[in-house]
Amino acid sequence: MKTRLLQSSILAPLSAVILFCSTLVSCKKFLEVEPYSSFGTDYVFSNVVNAEKAVLGTYYRLTGDQGYGIRLSMYYTYDDDIMMGQGGTPFPDNERRDMAHYTLNANNTQLAGPFNQLWNGVERANICIYNIPKMPQYTTGSESDQKALKRLHGESLVLRSVFYLELIRNWGDVPAQFNPSSVEPFLFKSKTDRDSIYDVLLDDLATAITLLPWRTEVAADERITQGAARAMRARIALFRGGFSLRGAEGMQRGSNHLKYYEIARDECSAIMARRDQHKLNTSYLSLFKDFVCGKRNDPSGEILFEVAMEGGNSSLGDSKLGYYNGPRSNNNGNSALTVLPNYFYMFDSTDTRRDVMCAPYFVNASGTTVTSRTGRALEQMLDGKFRRDWIPDGLILGPQYFGVNWPVIRFSDVLLMFAEAENELNNGPTAAARQAFEEVRLRAYGGNASLIGSTPTSYQGFFNAIVKERALELGGEGIRKYDLIRWNLLATKLAETRATLQAMATRTAPYDQLPEFMLFITGSMGPNWANSFYYPNPAGSTTPAGHTRVNWVRTNINTTILTYYAIGFDARKSALFPIPQQSIDANPNLVQNYMY
Repeated sequence: MKTRLLQSSILAPLSAVILFCSTLVSCKKFLEVEPYSSFGTDYVFSNVVNAEKAVLGTYYRLTGDQGYGIRLSMYYTYDDDIMMGQGGTPFPDNERRDMAHYTLNANNTQLAGPFNQLWNGVERANICIYNIPKMPQYTTGSESDQKALKRLHGESLVLRSVFYLELIRNWGDVPAQFNPSSVEPFLFKSKTDRDSIYDVLLDDLATAITLLPWRTEVAADERITQGAARAMRARIALFRGGFSLRGAEGMQRGSNHLKYYEIARDECSAIMARRDQHKLNTSYLSLFKDFVCGKRNDPSGEILFEVAMEGGNSSLGDSKLGYYNGPRSNNNGNSALTVLPNYFYMFDSTDTRRDVMCAPYFVNASGTTVTSRTGRALEQMLDGKFRRDWIPDGLILGPQYFGVNWPVIRFSDVLLMFAEAENELNNGPTAAARQAFEEVRLRAYGGNASLIGSTPTSYQGFFNAIVKERALELGGEGIRKYDLIRWNLLATKLAETRATLQAMATRTAPYDQLPEFMLFITGSMGPNWANSFYYPNPAGSTTPAGHTRVNWVRTNINTTILTYYAIGFDARKSALFPIPQQSIDANPNLVQNYMY
């Protein structure tokens, strides 16, 4: 089992150890932060043990309902071209449905909590970054103390970059603050151009890399190591060099973008050179079933950085992965995220990722034992990477928190970022780019090179292949919408997807060759599908004995998906959220985002 980073025994003392003020403006109102204890930074940063608690407290702001426990992972990341957020009524609802379908406003109830928690994380990281290098032990302590404090410093720099990346990719230009509020002369800050913030983060991460150990040089847990810092630097560099929505100017690319693609390429290359630290798990299924859902450390190190969830039924510190999404068990759970029909058919029939990503069933269980899996219609397809029937005791855990970690970045993402950057820098894929791309595909097809197809050799062909491969490889991991934005493809892909779904609903060629219904035999390992997903139904409409029939490619797509899917998308504004109204009201220098 994993050595858990966030254990109650570690986190309980934090409120009695750390003194923090809110970020950017006075301690109430703007961020609505909770009060902290009376211990000051002199006490907190007097020794390594307390400094470590302060950094672990900073990690904690990534977790829970307002972090990657549900909102940052499963509310904020949809609709895209492969998955849809919760449909159905009530809609509009001024919360998650409006958010997913691009009909939200500045008073949406799901905006303020994550916004505040991210800024709280920035403040905590700022305090650690400011104080840890000032500790005497940082330069004159024992060798072990110096090593521990430098690692904590590096972790804090990476954590701050994660908080800021979420703020920028969801809200665009935000205030920049890189010192604790206690030493800032003015807290009512206006927005700062995102590119300048990205540049600071990239410099910070370059420093963090020099401070952090590699994965196997320290105890196995979910703390940040050098591979994670390099991967985050590559990711942020691609956002810096990519497109983003810049008010009335529309979608604009960051300046001097090739410089940042070069950073991404070099950092990915450095990780790829250390296969003793990070590589692909040989099985895509095992990665998610045995290690992510199974809550075990993967010896391959494919997951370079995961947000550790405490476990223990907590709205701060835990996650609803497997409860809010994925198959229900005995009708318990939300099953709120929909795998779009076009995405299911983006997978080749021999791609092993399809049946990990796509879960067309509900679970019937007796205690911890699955008694049967009942098939679902295509337009009711669920995401499967975080499914309760793979989680130890997930069938009986309750009520909502399962302690499943959120994977922030994986080695396959590193391979694909490297391939993308190489293609951009060389106006076409190099041999190294094609090799990295094919490594991801080879794992997807169980190591059978004859199934992976030919790799494009032109710039545009290879870019299109990367766009598709990232969808197949990284679906359901909170990445796709932001990829489409940085490629300036969100509006295009949403429109293409709507047209494809309409064609599927009307069974327009080539979708007239797909089955209208599927037959299955209910079983504990099933549903055992009796006909092909890829060919028309067999002759005759009678359901054979022992089989159950479920609708497949039917007009239901119109009512279950197209009624809600990205219905309010407006290319002039929807790639960003509005800043929460309460934050606008609290800070006279903070201007609302364009058209909100």
